[in-house]
Amino acid sequence: MKTSVLYAGLSSPHAGWVAIDELAELFSRYFKAEILSPKLIPDKWPARLIRRNHYSYEPLHTNGGDVLIVVARGPGDLGLINSIHGCRKKFAKIYGFVTDSYFKTGFPKETSLFDAITVTAHEDIDFPKSRFNIPVHQLYQGSDCLTWAPRESRGREIDIISFGRTPASYHNQFSQQFHNADSPALYLHSPLGNITGPTVHLERSMLFKLLHRTRISLAFHLFVEPQGDRPRSMMVTSRWLESLLSGCIVAGRRPVSRMADEMLFWPKATIELSENAETACDELITLLSHNDSFEEQRRTNSYQMVKHHDWRYRINDFCRIMNLSKPQLLQDDLSRLQELASLLKHPM
Repeated sequence: MKTSVLYAGLSSPHAGWVAIDELAELFSRYFKAEILSPKLIPDKWPARLIRRNHYSYEPLHTNGGDVLIVVARGPGDLGLINSIHGCRKKFAKIYGFVTDSYFKTGFPKETSLFDAITVTAHEDIDFPKSRFNIPVHQLYQGSDCLTWAPRESRGREIDIISFGRTPASYHNQFSQQFHNADSPALYLHSPLGNITGPTVHLERSMLFKLLHRTRISLAFHLFVEPQGDRPRSMMVTSRWLESLLSGCIVAGRRPVSRMADEMLFWPKATIELSENAETACDELITLLSHNDSFEEQRRTNSYQMVKHHDWRYRINDFCRIMNLSKPQLLQDDLSRLQELASLLKHPM
């Protein structure tokens, strides 16, 4: 089966989307696929206003094949197929894996050209299914646990870490409290050096090294002090999964959704902080004072991630849903995941 994988990450790396790019790279590896990633051609503002949610790409050359898999950061990335002239004639089947599927207005007209797509939330199925009359299935987000799970216990010198979007009132309060020279706690925020560009993937391992050395990782759902006019969602994003995988205690404001209930199902997977930032600060200080009691919870968090939320499980489900043959290398790595989970559950 000749397979191609189309995604934006190779040509347009972004720190916020690296986890999704890793999914595309895993698809490419297991299917020994041709990798396609077009460069975006920015439209001028008048054109963007007229053709909202439409993007132009530099053309890509491919001879096509049996299957094209589009790994989409958001619905708009389904339009990446415009970079392949006559893509519907070149590929027998075209499938999409959409992560931030709650951007309903972002689904482009090209969605109708897909044989089937997946979305991350159950409540996101109906819109593209009815609008474009294509099969739509649900698959949760994941993480590359086989690569990034901690293999040994390390000292956790970083008390609190915050990466990505953090509500302003909480960040301001935590900064005032923990950056003070009199405070023994270390609050590390925005540790990434670059948001875009070629070093994004290089710094990926740096982020996980920081998380492996962190006691508490902060995470807040998108309805907490929302910023800008982007759509809101109660989805479980990469930040939650990466922090749990790394053995952090995750504290903040947990999403209230079916997704959160089904994905973060084990006891004390998250710790809820107060809606008042000053009170939340005191709660973090209390948690830090009981750090030694969280060792079992750290192992549980890593174990549950490896057992249930690796990208390879999603790829396995994707193969089943789309009736694709499961590569042997994928089966081998699924077995490796079970071995790793056993080691985390019963450390020597």
